[in-house]
Amino acid sequence: MSEKVSGTVIVITTGKRKTATARAYTRKGTGRFLINGTPIELYPVALLREKLLEPITLIGEKASGIDVEVEVSGGGMTGQVDASRTAMAKGIVKFLNDQTIEDIYRQYDRTIMVNDIRRKLPKKPMGRGARAKRQKSYR
Repeated sequence: MSEKVSGTVIVITTGKRKTATARAYTRKGTGRFLINGTPIELYPVALLREKLLEPITLIGEKASGIDVEVEVSGGGMTGQVDASRTAMAKGIVKFLNDQTIEDIYRQYDRTIMVNDIRRKLPKKPMGRGARAKRQKSYR
């Protein structure tokens, strides 16, 4: 989905992982990438920061001409990072309209472009969770 706000084109994309949902707004700019208003470079966990930077480092110089602002909610830190990363990558591909970038992303890691559909199993009757059951005693 893309909108035209005061003459500039904004591409809106989403990403999901478990219960985390991210919405990315991609527009022409100076290379600013924000997650919930904070720059990606200041993300607290180093390993997750590297995962967030993957879509940007894979395209190189093309990233300097766009701004991406991500709003993410729900889930834990890792789920939010995966959702944000997917939303950013989809937004970059859609905004730049370049098939080679999508091919680079898919060749590197398919989950950059595709939402993870795995969800938690529901709890079943007579059990403590989705799989665990109450032990049966014969004596």
